[in-house]
Amino acid sequence: MKILVTGGCGYKGHVLIPKLLEQGHQVIAFDIQWFGNFLENHESLEVIKGDVRNIEEVPLDSSIDCIVHFSSIANDPCGDLNPKLTWEVSALATMQLADKAKRIGIKRFIYASSGSVYGIKEEERVTEDLELKPISEYNKTKMVAERVLLSYKDDMVVQIVRPATVCGYSPRMRLDVSVNLLRCMLYQKERSLFSVESKFDQIYILMILLICIFI
Repeated sequence: MKILVTGGCGYKGHVLIPKLLEQGHQVIAFDIQWFGNFLENHESLEVIKGDVRNIEEVPLDSSIDCIVHFSSIANDPCGDLNPKLTWEVSALATMQLADKAKRIGIKRFIYASSGSVYGIKEEERVTEDLELKPISEYNKTKMVAERVLLSYKDDMVVQIVRPATVCGYSPRMRLDVSVNLLRCMLYQKERSLFSVESKFDQIYILMILLICIFI
């Protein structure tokens, strides 16, 4: 299978792509590479640098069997630093990608969403049956992207993964998340650590294994 992984040079892509290659798939990793590229060379891997906001740069044609869409402005602090960029990358670019995928006949689209689309719940356990109430720019763009993709469910197989937290070692660690969080806290009058009483069905790095199973 030939698979396009957007955001392939990020935290999750550096874990998923080697597993896809081990399974014998041909992979194209498309990424703007703000944080570099640490993927090892492989005869079945092509790494392309580009901006997902420019749909003409995305290497998408009829030879692609599946899209795994990781590209986004990840986490709440990053999203809040530049809301306009967050909506352009995480929502509008997803809409363009889905539309082009439909037009050229892509059969499967796997989207990495977030458990944060549920917002803060009073329920003891958060499940897929609960209402979505996103509270940050990051959460909102994820919810909108989900709804856009689901509107194409009659044209291709759309699979959405909502991890509560993805953690574990990756060759491309997200150390910038800590920096952005601390920066935001410097501008807040009240500084605190946040915790939620609700228990999400944790996925962690098993998200990667789930995507492998979908494929």
